[in-house]
Amino acid sequence: MRRMLVAGNWKMNGSLESIKSLLDGLKSGLSRSEVKCDVVVCPSSVYLPTVSEQIVDSAIKLGSQNICDQDGGAYTGEIAGSMLAEFGCQYAIIGHSERRALYAESDELVAKRFAAARRGKLTPILCVGELLEEREAGQTEAVVSRQLDAVIALEGIDALADAIIAYEPVWAIGTGKTASPDQAQEVHAFIRKKLAALNSDVASNIVIQYGGSVNGANANELFAMEDIDGGLIGGAALKPDDFLAICQAAT
Repeated sequence: MRRMLVAGNWKMNGSLESIKSLLDGLKSGLSRSEVKCDVVVCPSSVYLPTVSEQIVDSAIKLGSQNICDQDGGAYTGEIAGSMLAEFGCQYAIIGHSERRALYAESDELVAKRFAAARRGKLTPILCVGELLEEREAGQTEAVVSRQLDAVIALEGIDALADAIIAYEPVWAIGTGKTASPDQAQEVHAFIRKKLAALNSDVASNIVIQYGGSVNGANANELFAMEDIDGGLIGGAALKPDDFLAICQAAT
């Protein structure tokens, strides 16, 4: 039985003051509610120690926004999986569309980061998704397949048993646009069917999140879809009430 997962990607936002306020709101809300999904927050790396301390004894788990593909050495500015684990990270976002688009991370590099997360005993949240022009050209399935195939070629299908997939249509991230529940479900079902052709157990058990302008108003309808197992949340993750409403929808 898959367990719903709601992860907040804070991106490059926050300060010591705002993070304390946000976490206080989330902890208070979660302690009063009957939320039964897994809840993860992914702050900027400089705030990982602070957040780690503040979520002790709470229902919130910690994740990073990225990870180096190497385990250590002369890689200035990078952070190894072992370092993230020391501060309580359990998850690492891999291949977010902003990393792919703005920082030219290739499918091959994303696959190497995925492998590094597994070596570091972190659960990878592997992001896949298409650009607007790719969707309009009917290439959504081809793009998502290519991104998944790079990971499968390097690590094998069984490695996905220890991972999360987040389908994020790039055209619906930070734009206010959202794929309709049926559009999102169609791609989620395609991903599960593709994996099932290689390993039916992996396909039936893997959590596939939706990431694309999810908010408190649309979460219920999205999460009601058969193959959508929660969300990778951007802007709404910075607002306690909105994020808590999304977590409630995933219950």
